[in-house]
Amino acid sequence: MTTVTDWSSNPEPHLEPTEAPIHGPATVASCVQIRRRETPLWKRTIDVGLVVVFAPLLAPLLLAVAVYVRMVSSGPVMFIQSRIGHGGEPFAIYKFRTMHVSSESRDETHRGFVASYAGDDGAMKKPDYKDQLIFGGDFLRKTSIDELPQLLNVLKGNMSLVGPRPDVMQLEDYEPGQLRRFEVLPGMTGLWQVSGKNRLSFEQMVELDLRYIDTQTLTRDLVILARTALVLVFERNE
Repeated sequence: MTTVTDWSSNPEPHLEPTEAPIHGPATVASCVQIRRRETPLWKRTIDVGLVVVFAPLLAPLLLAVAVYVRMVSSGPVMFIQSRIGHGGEPFAIYKFRTMHVSSESRDETHRGFVASYAGDDGAMKKPDYKDQLIFGGDFLRKTSIDELPQLLNVLKGNMSLVGPRPDVMQLEDYEPGQLRRFEVLPGMTGLWQVSGKNRLSFEQMVELDLRYIDTQTLTRDLVILARTALVLVFERNE
């Protein structure tokens, strides 16, 4: 595991408590209260500024991928899925579709697979969907090109460039202390991605998320963004 230096922390930001309903058999309570931290102005400025700068540069790539997905498989270009975000509120996350369209939703199967690692000390692994991927889908995933449409999520304000990664698990799948990862905007990248990603355990992922939440600064975000680029180019993005 890559060691992440702990930079100086910010003063305690304004926290706005919100109640997030839990659907289904809850492990904590039928309703939990998640503290909703206000997004710092510097963070929103960086998010919007970088998206505005890089979106036009990425536009040819985005268009090419969209055309490619339509050419190699039938179905929509975009994959849109509900995830839990800031304050425990659900939002729609955008990706390029990398799997063949299925007549049945894979959401519950994927959720159960990820949740099975919540109480496990072993490294998290991705479910084996290789036989369901479109041609070239594995490359789009390994390079994280399929995640680029989330720049729209950042622009809309329901994601940040840096923050805890939103996953398919629901609130009732988490232990009470782990729900703190929803206090801030979810991110396209974060400490988990640049510290080992799926080579880490679920508990280590949450620990990194909480460390980031408690110590987020402009410097830390810029360093994480730079390290993300290095991981994509020189390391295994798995």
